[in-house]
Amino acid sequence: MFDASLTRRGRVVLAVCLAAAVMAVAAGGRSLNAVVLPGVVALAAGYVQVSRLEAPGARRSGLVDGFVGEEREVRIDFDGGAPGTPVDRPFVAAVRDRLEDGLAAERAAGDGVRTAVGTEPATYRLRYLERGERRLGPIEVRATDVLGLFERRLVVDERDRVVVYPAVRAIPAWFRRGLYADETLGASRQREEFDRLREYARGDSLRDVHWPATAKHDEIVVKEFAAETDHRRVSIAGETRHAADADAADALATATASLACSLLDDGVPVDVRLPAGEVVAEPGARGRRELLELAARTGPGSIDDGGDADVRVVAERGDARILTEDRRVRFSEMEAAAASGSSARNAPDPPSVPAGSAAGDRDAGRADGRSEAAAGAGADGGRGSR
Repeated sequence: MFDASLTRRGRVVLAVCLAAAVMAVAAGGRSLNAVVLPGVVALAAGYVQVSRLEAPGARRSGLVDGFVGEEREVRIDFDGGAPGTPVDRPFVAAVRDRLEDGLAAERAAGDGVRTAVGTEPATYRLRYLERGERRLGPIEVRATDVLGLFERRLVVDERDRVVVYPAVRAIPAWFRRGLYADETLGASRQREEFDRLREYARGDSLRDVHWPATAKHDEIVVKEFAAETDHRRVSIAGETRHAADADAADALATATASLACSLLDDGVPVDVRLPAGEVVAEPGARGRRELLELAARTGPGSIDDGGDADVRVVAERGDARILTEDRRVRFSEMEAAAASGSSARNAPDPPSVPAGSAAGDRDAGRADGRSEAAAGAGADGGRGSR
């Protein structure tokens, strides 16, 4: 049994035909047959047309991972069931993509995008509302006959997913530098015993250049120390104050991603632990993507052994506290400071809250680190969803 149904126009035509037929029987007016017969023929033809339709194949394009608040233009191309094959019988339809919570189509596309299936694609604007892994599909196609008298609902089982990253905010330079600058390290971690020579890398200090080896090898060679080999990264542990607070999980994801991404942009590797798992991220597009995917998927909860991290992030509804060895700062305060361009370098230090030791790093050529990380971030922004 076909699931074709009359449209509003079809119901009007049917009502006119029935009324004309009743009047013709009652009054014997043959002229009314000129109304009844064409209407019946149109209804029959419309029903036959939509009943012979089959669900086409469909493919989405333009769907890539992104941040909360971003938009993408999604294009749906139809085929005969396999890529590159034409639709046997093109037809007019309203196409609507079923979206999981956290995604929204533009208002005009909410009831379906009108298109000619088989001859042109359907396109709509997709907005990312909430972080997480979000699913799209199946695709609902409401087909109509040429006259618009009958409508038939077809379902195309084409499904995709997209990862929506949490919003990433700027972190003030005074806080970032306090996590890896030489002056923040203990004496035993600043310049311990010599470890090895290696090639110069972006971010290395010129004071560590080994000039005799550089002259001999005709390339820049730098000295590396044992402490630097062991501590050249920042560890971050994040959790929510209450185990089942979804709003706190959003605050946790935003605060952790913002801090970790700012360090990666500075050329500093990070180790991040969240309730959803952990990631070891190196500066560059890949490390940034892995970090953002973890932040997108994390939920509320606690982690084990978070106290040994260089930075702890403890989130509650609407905000998060960022704890280091000598600082306790609310994320909202840092966000406001970064937005206004103010610096808290000369302000009195907040009360000390032990949360692990600060990570070590030497004085770095930060401009080169930022350029490399920015290039990686740009490459990651254009990545398509799998």
